[in-house]
Amino acid sequence: MTPMTEPTPTVETPMQVMFYDTDCGAVVHNTAYLRFIEMARTELAEKLGLSLREMSLNGRFPVVVRTEIDYRRPGVLGDRVVVRGWLESLERSRFWCAFRVERASDGTVLATSRQMLALVQMPEGKAIRLPQEWAGKYPHLVGRGEAEARGAGH
Repeated sequence: MTPMTEPTPTVETPMQVMFYDTDCGAVVHNTAYLRFIEMARTELAEKLGLSLREMSLNGRFPVVVRTEIDYRRPGVLGDRVVVRGWLESLERSRFWCAFRVERASDGTVLATSRQMLALVQMPEGKAIRLPQEWAGKYPHLVGRGEAEARGAGH
């Protein structure tokens, strides 16, 4: 029996810019965006069957291998933001997620990001293949990252 294809997993994670997210000018510090993205990525991982509890029990963790981020507009203290995240592509042993950080009040895009992740089995620290069921659930995402990487040099 063929597994059922599912829509691309997505998340919308709301949060508020706090004092510790900003510099002395009350502008969001560049590293705060990575924390915002990590929170959304954790929710996205849960949709993929990688809840925090499950990871701690089976020792299988998604590890960030690469982060690309573009800062578009400044966020400021007190802004309410929404991080929109989605599974972008699947390869054999790694996957890409994409994120957009938006100001909730007007939809202004503050930052965009892509992250490449691999699954690692701990405590060995060994990279492992992605679960086979992911390719069955999301066939429209299989190989997209490899094709984009080959086309990037042109």
